[in-house]
Amino acid sequence: MTEALKEAEKAYKIGEVPVGAVIVRDNEVIARCHNQIEKLNDATAHAEILAIKEASEKLKDWRLTDCFLYVTLEPCPMCAGALIQARVRSLYFGAYDSQQGACGSVLNIVENPSFNHMMDVIGGIEEKKCINLLDKFFSDLR
Repeated sequence: MTEALKEAEKAYKIGEVPVGAVIVRDNEVIARCHNQIEKLNDATAHAEILAIKEASEKLKDWRLTDCFLYVTLEPCPMCAGALIQARVRSLYFGAYDSQQGACGSVLNIVENPSFNHMMDVIGGIEEKKCINLLDKFFSDLR
């Protein structure tokens, strides 16, 4: 989660909502990204989506079955769906998202037995640090 927080800080510095994500395989970070929605003018440029793309390119495979995603904020429905499609093994996130969280807060897409893939999910990792960074960002906007 420390590496994901570093990515979130990068997002913060460029005026993006500070969310960072890293994908790990065999104890090695194979992808690291942060939100770039404003920079790319792309509503899909969430940290998780960009990390999935980067990991898939590196592995030359869209299936990330042996990969673990660490992200500072609970994924939204779009990102949760992408995690299922990519077959990510496990998800670890920091702050819960009571407005758009799709991994246990508002919805629980990634553990829904109706889908062809489910993953292990652990939330609340370094939660205070993740929340503090988000709170600081939104406070600065006001």
